[in-house]
Amino acid sequence: MTARDIGIDVKPPEKECTDPNCPFHGHLKVRGQIIEGVVISDKMQGTVVVEREYLRYVAKYERYEKRRSRYHVHNPPCIDAKVGDYVRFMECRPLSKTVSFVIIEKVER
Repeated sequence: MTARDIGIDVKPPEKECTDPNCPFHGHLKVRGQIIEGVVISDKMQGTVVVEREYLRYVAKYERYEKRRSRYHVHNPPCIDAKVGDYVRFMECRPLSKTVSFVIIEKVER
């Protein structure tokens, strides 16, 4: 079974999996924007916490402030991201109460 085309220009994973919530080997469709961040926790089963840092402009002081967001992201077994990995992820349908994103690839930094 080969990895299916998910409509985005990303390299499909080498490993195969039987996860139905995998965008490459299951039936999960992805949509929305592509977000990048660092995995900061992988203690959940099949889910990781990804943190994204960005700059926000404060008009009053004419400066930028650092902000961060945390996302709960589904981690397919074929990608298997660990703490410290820089990953790219996309929105999908809600998989649980807090998970509405799925990892589409690990990024080499």
